[in-house]
Amino acid sequence: MRRLADDWCRMRDGWRLNVGPAPDTMVDMDPELEAFIPLFPPADLDDPASARRYLAGLAAAGPAPDTSDLTIEDRTVPPDVPVRIYRPRQARGAIVWLHGGGFCMGDLDTEHPWASRLALGSGALVVSVGYRLAPEHPFPAGLDDAYAAVTWAAGHVAEFGVDPARLAVGGHSAGAGLAAAVALRARDQRGPAIAFQLLNQPELDDRQDTWSARAFTGTPWMNRSKLAATWRHYLGGQTASAYAAVARAGDLSDLPPAYVATAEFDPLRDEGIGYALRLLQAGVSVELHQWPGTFHGSQAILSADVSQRQIAEFAAALRRALARD
Repeated sequence: MRRLADDWCRMRDGWRLNVGPAPDTMVDMDPELEAFIPLFPPADLDDPASARRYLAGLAAAGPAPDTSDLTIEDRTVPPDVPVRIYRPRQARGAIVWLHGGGFCMGDLDTEHPWASRLALGSGALVVSVGYRLAPEHPFPAGLDDAYAAVTWAAGHVAEFGVDPARLAVGGHSAGAGLAAAVALRARDQRGPAIAFQLLNQPELDDRQDTWSARAFTGTPWMNRSKLAATWRHYLGGQTASAYAAVARAGDLSDLPPAYVATAEFDPLRDEGIGYALRLLQAGVSVELHQWPGTFHGSQAILSADVSQRQIAEFAAALRRALARD
């Protein structure tokens, strides 16, 4: 088998990616994103505690969103799951939102800017979940917390003037993987009715055998070694089930409609695209948006036009889904 490579090279006219065995096979990154690549730290999750501190610092240093049009409330829902509720004026629907971070980073504070933007852009009530993190709390702890939050939301969003029939679940990266797992579990256990899945760059497959997972060894923020570390921490030595890694599920029928977004230079790209195609083949309505020239988490570069379009489209997809009669 020929060796796959994806080394980032500094060319005279910008950063490009070597794809495949031939060094002259190149593809371009979005020019507004490329200048930020040297500022990204090495993608390393061998020390989750240090990675959490770094992520918290990044979140704190970023621009704070204007939340003047939101009512924000912290709660703890049964059995003991912290959530932060973002309520826009006249919210028509709601989403239980699960942060990214490879199953081992992130919390309500690091996700605050994104949950705020989602609530403001979509007009939906956002229930952001502070689920337990691996490796201290491996699978199924995070999923159990996410499912508990959805169960609570299904029974309580009416208190906020929201129709429980317009309840979605979603997330970034590992959070999107958890959201997909919640939808699968709710179907199988006849749990809360979920109207929609909003999945951004979802992490779905512990096997890591897609082309993008094998080829993207040096991409910014997420690469093959970091991806392997996320699954090692999350599974804690267990064999993955379909609830841990939804790409393993054999039957995807009767799941909620989905919006799936992927990034071109992301190890998770192909599993997201593959999952969207399998949903379609199972009769589930899907909108798939593959963003060219982007990498995992590049939406954090808010100054880039492509990031602004991604964030706006993501919120608009939720708004459209929850507005359906």
